[in-house]
Amino acid sequence: MSTQILDTPSASARARSASGSALLALITRLHFYVGLFVGPFILVAAVTGTLFVLTPQIENLIYADQIRTASTGPARPLADQVEAAQRRIGPGPRLFAVRPAPGPGETTRVMFTQAGMGDSESRALFVDPVTLQIQGDMIVYGTSGTLPFRTTLDYLHRNLMLGEVGRNYSELAASWLWLATLGGVVLWFAKRGRDRASAARSPRLRARRWHGLLGLWVGIGLLFLSATGLTWSNWAGARVDQLRAQLGWITPSVSMKLPGAAGAGMPAPGEHADHHGGHHDHAAMAPAAADIPAGFDRVVQAARQGGIDSNQLEIRPPRAADQAWLVREVDRSWPTQVDTIAVDPTTYAITSRADFDTFPLIAKLIRWGVDMHMGILFGWPNQLLMAAIGIALTTMIILGYRMWWLRRPAAGATSQTLTQAWAELSWPGRIAAAAVAVALGWCLPVMGVSLLVFLVVDVVRWRAARPAANVA
Repeated sequence: MSTQILDTPSASARARSASGSALLALITRLHFYVGLFVGPFILVAAVTGTLFVLTPQIENLIYADQIRTASTGPARPLADQVEAAQRRIGPGPRLFAVRPAPGPGETTRVMFTQAGMGDSESRALFVDPVTLQIQGDMIVYGTSGTLPFRTTLDYLHRNLMLGEVGRNYSELAASWLWLATLGGVVLWFAKRGRDRASAARSPRLRARRWHGLLGLWVGIGLLFLSATGLTWSNWAGARVDQLRAQLGWITPSVSMKLPGAAGAGMPAPGEHADHHGGHHDHAAMAPAAADIPAGFDRVVQAARQGGIDSNQLEIRPPRAADQAWLVREVDRSWPTQVDTIAVDPTTYAITSRADFDTFPLIAKLIRWGVDMHMGILFGWPNQLLMAAIGIALTTMIILGYRMWWLRRPAAGATSQTLTQAWAELSWPGRIAAAAVAVALGWCLPVMGVSLLVFLVVDVVRWRAARPAANVA
């Protein structure tokens, strides 16, 4: 009798097993829904993101005539280069910033703002620093100075060229990617080894095996892309900004207000200027700032004396009489080359600075994360890493759809719905799952709305299946 008692599972063990099976069924159904309905959006984001990180060198070839020059000899003063650009562009556009030629054989970018441009966009004239010839005139974008070819890829990746409405697509992808990744890892460990022997004979099981293995290999990278992508998003990004403000994780910036002047100064562009920051505020531009190009050379000299040593600089003249010049390093391939200073337009003394070395750790991690997501941190190794993750994700999605196609239900057949899987949980499990869903829906609003859509689809499927079930 004692042996029979030992061999018979206890009621608590059976309950734990049933609870685990129900939870696994819920994860499986949710993972399927995300793959089926959100998968196309993640696929577009993966393909466009991969193209973006792989094309800086291609862009340099396309626009070689604009960004490079064969002229040799001493460079003319920066003031002369600015005046040459102003003469060419005329009185309408306003001078916004100047990026001096990083080295011999390269052109200077003199950047202007004008009506009709989007956030972080400027009209750049490319000036030969030796001959003062204008070698190009085009729209550039963001802190990285992206040119039109990659700007198009960036907009495709960000919003499908649909403006603010289109940003919901990329937020939807980023909102679910991390959960799909974690769910996939759980399912792989729960089902590992079951179908290994038969995978060679089954195309579906073979696809599932490679789908799972790729997810394991690049899982950390997918979580990273999801997290950094959400910081750029519209709705979830606002939640992230609120959290950072409450926890004191704000990236330091310089004060553009001159000592003794009233009013708030302009903060330096943030780490997301390439995607949704960097408003130019055309109306606030001081007209006099466009008329004093001679100040650029003095400001560069003051910046060099103040420790700004990168060969990639952006210099912005004052926007108002009570504000300073802004000088910032824009070389994102090396994380220390992002210092920013403010310079008094009268004395050319540094009035404020934000050095990367003094940033809090969280601010540094955010800066590194943003640059790594864009594939510009440490140059081509970062490009290859991000491209490998993007290609792996693309392959996983294709394999996922192949798995579905090979096992798609026959006409009239039904399968378990998401709500049915949830109903099989214990009461504490149901309450916990509902609470997690509500919390995630508040933190990630696009996820919350799409989850409601999943539930509506579930209800429709359940109602459609009821007559067939009753007849059976």
